[in-house]
This record gives sequence, structure tokens and C-alpha cells, in this order.
Amino acid sequence: MSQPHSSTTVLAPEYTEYEGGRPLPHAAKDGWMRPYRPGPWRVGVAALALMLASYLMFAALIMVAAGSVQGAGLCLGLALAVIAATLRLLRMGVWISGKGLRQVAFFATVTVPWRQVAGVRTAQQPVKVLGTPRTVQGQALLITRRGGETLRPLMTDHNADFLGRVEAFDIAADALEGWATELS
Repeated sequence: MSQPHSSTTVLAPEYTEYEGGRPLPHAAKDGWMRPYRPGPWRVGVAALALMLASYLMFAALIMVAAGSVQGAGLCLGLALAVIAATLRLLRMGVWISGKGLRQVAFFATVTVPWRQVAGVRTAQQPVKVLGTPRTVQGQALLITRRGGETLRPLMTDHNADFLGRVEAFDIAADALEGWATELS
């Protein structure tokens, strides 16, 4: 009879370290991890941006073959800028570790140690749709610091990771609230 499938695996102590005494990557508690997968909107925009970058690099190749080095340099520079912006777009979101909670935006990153977290809760409030100025009524995950200061919403059910994925938002919010309860 087969065992039921479980997402958690308990390893014997001898299987949680390399021979040199270093912990295996899955056993490291202080590494930053995202408690959810990137959503289809974020991945779709990233795929389109990388496709644009490939066209720009191909245009640079054609320009070099035609003898226009300046135009090729410009196209290659634009392609590299698009690739860098796409990688940053894919890194955006909420990351957690044993050290704290990290909110990565496109131009800024905010890290809050667990000792400064007073609470993490879900609230019904107006939220932006895909980061645009348009707002709708939705759920937002809010963090409150020990001094009473509430930071901007960590994530909403209408952002690029959770638009149309209410269950994924609930699972990620529960995971973040659980980490906050356990570590703060």
C-alpha cells in the first residue's frame, strides 16, 4: 500500500547537511523565499518583454551586418535594459525568511525584521488593479510595525500575482500571517 503524498518531508539529521557540515539549500531557514508563485499576469508581461528584447538583439545583429555599429549598440543597450527591467519585475513581491519580511517593489525594497512586526492582517479596502490608478474593493495584506505605523499593503488580491487567483491570495496571506505569528 502506498503512502499518501505529502508536501512536507522530514529528513534524518544526516541528510540535512553536506559532508563539510554546511546545510543543504532546502534546510536553510534564513534564506529569502517567496511564499507563493508569481502570477500569470507578471509572467505574461515578463515573457512579452523578453520577446521584445530578443527582437532588439536580432535587430542589433542585422545592423552590425549592415555596417551600422552605432545603431547596433543602441539596440543592444535597449535589449539589455529590457532584460534588466524584466528580471526586476520577476523579483517583485513579498519575500520571507527567519530574519524578517521583505517587500520588493520595482524601484525600492523594504525589509522589516520580525522583532519590529506587531501584526499582519488581511483587510477589505480599496485596492489598485495591477498597480494602475483604478481602484476596486478588494483584500489587502497589511503589516503593522511595533510603533503603530502601518506600511503600504504587502500584497492585494488584484495585483499581478493574484488577479483572478483568490485561492492563491488566501493561501499566501495565511502563510505570511502564520510566519508573523510564529516569529514576531
